[in-house]
Order: sequence, then structure tokens, then C-alpha cells
Amino acid sequence: METVAEILRENERRRKILRRPFNPVTGEGSIGDRVHMAVRGFPLGEQWIPAEMARIGWVQDLCKAKDYTTWLKKEFGTDSGDVSELFVDKWQRVRCRHDFAFWAYVYVRIKPKSGGEDIPFLLNRPQRELIGRFEKMRLAGKPIRLVLLKARQWGGSTATQMYMAWLQLIQEKGLNSNIVGHLNASSAEVRGMFDKMIEAYPLAMLHDIGEEFSPKEAKIVGDPTTQSIRQIPTRNCKIKTGSAETPNSARGGDSALVHCTEVAFWKKTDGKAPEDIVRSACSGTNYIPMSMIVYESTANGTGNFFQREYDDAKKGVSQFESMFVAWWQIDQYAIAVDAETAAAELIAGRDGKSVDNMREEPGSYYWHLWEMGATLEAIAWYRTERRKYTDHGGIAAEFPSDDIEAFVHSGARVFDPYLVAKLRGTCKPPVRRGELDAMGRTGKDCLRHLHFVDDSQGCLSVWEEPEIDPDERVTHRYLVVVDIGGRSAKADWSVILVIDRLYLMDNDKPVVVAQWYGHIDMDILAWKAAQISHWYDDALLVVESNTLETHDKDRDVDGDMSNYILSLVKEAGVNLYERERSADEIREGAPAKYGFHTNVKTKPDLIATLVTVVREEMYVERDERCLDEMLTYEKRQNGSFGAIPGKHDDLLMTRAIGMFVSMYKMDTPKIVKRARKGTARVEVNWE
Repeated sequence: METVAEILRENERRRKILRRPFNPVTGEGSIGDRVHMAVRGFPLGEQWIPAEMARIGWVQDLCKAKDYTTWLKKEFGTDSGDVSELFVDKWQRVRCRHDFAFWAYVYVRIKPKSGGEDIPFLLNRPQRELIGRFEKMRLAGKPIRLVLLKARQWGGSTATQMYMAWLQLIQEKGLNSNIVGHLNASSAEVRGMFDKMIEAYPLAMLHDIGEEFSPKEAKIVGDPTTQSIRQIPTRNCKIKTGSAETPNSARGGDSALVHCTEVAFWKKTDGKAPEDIVRSACSGTNYIPMSMIVYESTANGTGNFFQREYDDAKKGVSQFESMFVAWWQIDQYAIAVDAETAAAELIAGRDGKSVDNMREEPGSYYWHLWEMGATLEAIAWYRTERRKYTDHGGIAAEFPSDDIEAFVHSGARVFDPYLVAKLRGTCKPPVRRGELDAMGRTGKDCLRHLHFVDDSQGCLSVWEEPEIDPDERVTHRYLVVVDIGGRSAKADWSVILVIDRLYLMDNDKPVVVAQWYGHIDMDILAWKAAQISHWYDDALLVVESNTLETHDKDRDVDGDMSNYILSLVKEAGVNLYERERSADEIREGAPAKYGFHTNVKTKPDLIATLVTVVREEMYVERDERCLDEMLTYEKRQNGSFGAIPGKHDDLLMTRAIGMFVSMYKMDTPKIVKRARKGTARVEVNWE
């Protein structure tokens, strides 16, 4: 366990990082890779210039020079003041082209949030990180695509808008932009920001060095066809503003740069969903270098377009990258504190789970903030700010600590996100992916000559192959659980989970070893589950039968086919899970009931079991998608359990049923002699 002294040393290390110098004029501590330049007599003094700029031939020569005057004479034949002044102007222009932070501070004026006169645009720490992300994509020759999830009041929207202006005014002519806010008023505010910047912008910077122009020339003009478009004639570009409030105003036309702001708050208007408005705004933006699309917003609940876009960007399955800025990464959210006392309190409360009132967080939460990277001063600010709110969801909506809690929702989270995070360490890609094949797709033929076929598009992921000894068998080793979804892409997923219980013999943990995940017809799914069960040494097969026994339109399943499907599977010799029957049912000869029935009585037991398993780290997970489902699973206000809108719980439910059956319905595995049969039980062919 960390000591107070260790906490203090680490806190000081973090504080030093926050105090690192940043000077946009000299370039010290600025964005991206920098090259130090210190040439005697250079009028602009010592500088740290962008590495890309330092690769220019004449810039390299100057950086290597010992004396500016000598170099100037060598290059231009004179060191006169006029020549030096022209060269410094050229240097400044080249610096602007390669150094956004320099350009923004020297040429952009913004209104401070605290009020007062306009001030130079000095990038704060999150803004520097955001611009760094943009620049990394631009310099790599990639289209700029980003979904920005943010805490409030650090200027992410301003930085995005000014970066787009930099592309238009400095980088390339003819780049049209489209800014879409959630309300007409917000769009007007963005347009006002741009107008203010252009008003103070030097007219000469819109022209090349030496180019003649009239001092009365208009820097920005209106468009005769619409009030929503402004033009900068010298750059041959347009700035268009629209809003989700009036969807027709958001059409992008031929915009190369699109900034969609506060997307999470966009509402359906005139029959158009947010995704339709975004599609319209971005329709003219090609996926090419020097194009840019940014969706940025604070979070606003779950299951909406913005959350889906952020999640997909985070997973890496869309064109976009994701970025999140937490409150503790914003310098202003910190207050002075007695560090030694704060460190001692932090350590003392690190395992605390309860609070005295609803305006506090347990000590374990503050410890998690520390583990994330917050300073003691930032944690002290959060403790004070927390007293404004009667629940955690309130402060999380304004000041999220991570992108998990940013998307607050009406229900109560079932699983502690930080306990879930501990399970991620064992997740990894499968060793093989494909499908099982046999002599047939159904009936006993689907169990004959069973073998695995590699297929990168297959739905069956295997982390550990079935272990089958010809002489000995481990009883109750493998468990197969099925959660039935539907056949369409919009339906719930169907999942077949395989758990290896071997390690319970040594009081260790069961392990996820295989999983089928996809959309398929119900009857074919049942036979696939039978194959997987047979392949894993005739494992116990548990089917969540209520999805078979009910017709659920949301699941897009096929109605009451349970008796027919499960009876055929049982007749094929599959080791099918049978529900317990009462003494009266047995005496009266009632038929066996196959499958696990999840209902209002059994589901709380399943979820309670899984909560315990997660808390105590009682199983080994392999698929991070299941852990993602845990983070969006809630207990609703009516007492029911389920995924938040727009999310799924199919992977989670297989674990819940699997852990419950494993713990309460199965014996501990043991080694026995394998019964001999006339023919081989199964053919396992990995070729």
C-alpha cells in the first residue's frame, strides 16, 4: 500500500507536469515535436520550432548558423534593416503555416469567459491536446475525423472552430466550412466568434508577401443568396452556419470542413433524426486529406446518436477517432490543499464504500480519481464541487471523471465500473476464429465428423481448444450457455458461451474459452449450440428457454418453438440442461422442461450472482465486449434489470446464467475413466 510520502512524491511529479512551461511565441512546450533554435543576433530570439518547419532547407541552414547577421549577408548579400525586416516577416509567415499555437496567440483574439476585453488566444492544456490530435492526422496526410466527448468550460468548441479557420486562412485556399449547432442561437454565437476573429485579423495576412491590396478591402462579405453564408474573397472560401433546430440550414453543400457542435442535444425536428442532419451536413465532405469532420458535445444521456458515434470511434470501427477530456485534466479545477493531510485522508478512505450523506462520494471513488491521474488539489476541488449535487449522476453530467460515467442515465448502474475494469487484464484476441462443420447442419448428422474450419469472418471465437483425453474424462468440466437473439442485424445478438470449470478442482476460477456471436435463425442456432456442446466433450448445454417460449418483436425471434427444437436436440444425444421438477410433477409424469427460464423471480438471483463474481474476480473473461455491456447495464426505477437504451446485454446474460449454473447447479469437476464406445466420440481436425 502506498505511503503518505509516496503519494506526496507522485503528486509533486504530476504538479510539475502541469507547471511545464508553454510559450506559444517561442514555441517552448508547445504542440508536437520541436527543434530548438538559438542563433546569435536573431531578432525573434530563442525559439522551439515545429519539426516539420525545421526540415525546410533554408530553415535548416539558419538553425545551423552561429550568427544571424553573417547568415543574412551570405543569403541576401546584405544585412540591412529592410532585408532583415522582410526576412522576419517571411519567417513569421512560415511559422504560422506550421505552428497553429503561434498563429492563434499572435493573430486571434477571443473574449475571456470571465468577461473583460478581448485577449490573445492562448491554448490551455486540453486545447493543446485537441489541436495535437488534429495535427497528427493532418501531418500524416489523413482526413481529420474526430468525435470529442468533453467536460464543460474548457473551450473545445472554440479550439475546433479556430483550427478550421487556420486551415482556411493559412493552409489552403478554397476550403469551405460548415458549422452546425444544436440551436439557431448557438450557431449565431459561433458565427459571431468567427466575425470577431476576422475583424481583428491583419488584412496583409490574407495576401502573399509583397502582394498589393487596398487597405479598404473587405476581409469578409455576406452572400447575396442567404444570410447563413459568409465569404472571404481573398481565400476563395465560405463559412456557412446552420442548426439542428432548422435542419434545412445544416446542408453542407461542398464543405470540406464540418463542425457539428453539442451533437448530443440535437433533437428530432421536422421528422429528421440527428443522424439525418449530420448526414446532410457532411454529404459534400470527401474522405481526403485536408478535409475535416468533428462531432463534439458534452454527454446528454444514453442510447442517442452521439453516444453511438463516440462508442464506435473508441472501438475503432468507424472513420473517426475518439477523444475524451475529463474535468481533472482541466487546470482550473483545482484548489489549494494541505497535501500531507489530503494524502493521509486519501489512503485512509481508499477502501471505503459508504457515505454519510448523498452529497459525498465514498473514499474508494476519490482513490479511483487518484489512480486515474488527478492531483490532490484536483480531488480537493471535486470534494467541494460535489456538495452542490444530491447524487453522483448530477455532477457526472457536468464534470465526468471518465468516459464511462459521462453518459449518465436514469437508472442505477449494476456493476462497479472500476471492478469491471480489473477484468480487462485477461481479455485478448481468440487464437482461432471460424465455424464448426460436420456431415450435416441438423440432427445427428451435425454431430458426426465434427471439425473446425478457419474463417476470419466466422462467428465462433476460440481461446482454448477442447482438451479430450482418450482414457480419462473430467466430469462437469465444460459448460455451454445460449442466449437467443434474432436473425436481423437490428435484433439482439445470439450468443453461445463456453466455460471451462477445470480449475475449480484446485479452488481456482472458471475461464471463458469459446464464444459464438452473431445473428441467425433460431433452429440453426440450436444445432450450432449442440455442435459446440458435443465438441467440448459433451458439455452441459444450457439454453435460456424463455426466449424460445415467448414471442418478442424486439428480439425478432420466431415464437413458441421450444418444445420442437429442444426435443430434437435432446433426441440427438446432446447433454441438455433440464429444469428441476416438483415431486407432484414427477409423480404425475409431467414431461421434462429443458432450458433455463429467466423471469422476474430468477433474474435478480442471476444478476446478484454475477455482481458477486465480478466484485470478487471469480472468473476469467476473454471478451471486452462483455465488460462493455456490464458498464451500460442498469437497475431501472421500476426494479427491473436491463441494458440502457441503444445497448445490449446478450453477452452479459450468458455469463450471469453460466456463473449461476456453475456455482449452484453443477458438481465440482473430477477425473474418471472414460467409457469406451464402438466408434470415436468426436473427430477434432485442426488442419
